[in-house]
Amino acid sequence: MTFPQYSTRLPCGNRVLDLSRTHVMGILNVTPDSFSDGGRFAQRDQALFHAQAMVEAGATLIDIGGESTRPGADPVTVAQELERVVPMVEAIAKRLDVVISVDTSTPEVMLESARVGAGLINDVRALEREGALAAAAATGLPVCLMHMRGEPGTMQDAPHYTDVTAEVRDYLQQRMAVCGAAGIPAERIILDPGFGFAKTLEHNLSLFKHLEALQELHRPLLVGVSRKSMIGLTLQRPVDERLYGGLALAALAMTKGTSILRVHDVAETVDVVRMIAAVQNAE
Repeated sequence: MTFPQYSTRLPCGNRVLDLSRTHVMGILNVTPDSFSDGGRFAQRDQALFHAQAMVEAGATLIDIGGESTRPGADPVTVAQELERVVPMVEAIAKRLDVVISVDTSTPEVMLESARVGAGLINDVRALEREGALAAAAATGLPVCLMHMRGEPGTMQDAPHYTDVTAEVRDYLQQRMAVCGAAGIPAERIILDPGFGFAKTLEHNLSLFKHLEALQELHRPLLVGVSRKSMIGLTLQRPVDERLYGGLALAALAMTKGTSILRVHDVAETVDVVRMIAAVQNAE
């Protein structure tokens, strides 16, 4: 396997990610309406217990989200998102040795989360919301830019592409240029192709097949397909029966050079990563 050329050292606040190996990012939705686990971890103690369990299972990043971005999701207010996310970032930062990622597009949440211990900004809107670019730049943290068209409430309304892989690549390249002009250098950028965001099943499958094309941008890739509809539609499985499909995609993504796997099922995915790494590192 050929890996892209970029620094394998990514400073994330007071921690550093070693990108010479694949990392597992555990999902922590502190929302009442996320598609897979909405409401399960809305209470502080439950969320902390789950975060600790994911770290013990091998997650090196925890991604905290206070706004559901599932198709058809309703927006939340800035105050609601701050109330959900910032105390959880602060609590985890005090208790666990893990990089804290904040899944947000909201400038105020970026700034406050960075202040209390976040190490990464993960934005499904690629810093397109008003004020997000300046806020992200001000934090000094790395950012993950994701491809999406429209907003979560409308993104699945007949998405169309002539060449989905090329269009995703071009969009991410353009957002990298915008970030660079705003003071966020390429060295602080991670890229997410946005599986399930403004894409049909056929788009998702084609994009995954040609995932290597995004390596041309010479930045680490984050892939999040855990429990998503592309698995359900392909295998005809409900949300709670998509583990094996997700593990197959995690393995495939890893062999295509993905640096971060964003998942619900941490322990199982860590086993996949460790097994593949053992084979790759053998004589």
